[in-house]
Amino acid sequence: MSNLLTPALLAHIGTAAPPEHQIVTRRDIRKYAIASGQTARKYLDGEIAPPLFHVSLFWPVVTCAELSPDGVAIDGLIPLLPLTRAMAGGLEVDYHAEIRAGDELIAIRTLTNLYEKAGRSGPLIFFEVIMAVRRPDGERVLTEKTTRILR
Repeated sequence: MSNLLTPALLAHIGTAAPPEHQIVTRRDIRKYAIASGQTARKYLDGEIAPPLFHVSLFWPVVTCAELSPDGVAIDGLIPLLPLTRAMAGGLEVDYHAEIRAGDELIAIRTLTNLYEKAGRSGPLIFFEVIMAVRRPDGERVLTEKTTRILR
């Protein structure tokens, strides 16, 4: 193992980003439904959000200069790591309640794991981020775990 992850980098595990608040609009639901080919009337009417709608809702809107080389917004939650070529490692979403037009949602993202593995062509760094989405009254809406791999 190459031990790219120093104690200072590992100390970031457990760090949370500031809460992000979003209001769900009927128009946003309709646009996402059409763009993603979700043809159920409840989605096209903009009443209920289709699966994975939250991904675009909480993506940051940034200029091209604020994108990493892989085309993803630079994430201030993740420390500067020694490997930079990123790829998707997985996405798990547990839905606890439907997202509806008019909902106010609050997302909190936390870096929950940072680890290294040996790959065929060299070391790999994995990081995991949990995003918990709730309503203002604390009701859980969904929990998302994203894993990214750096090489």
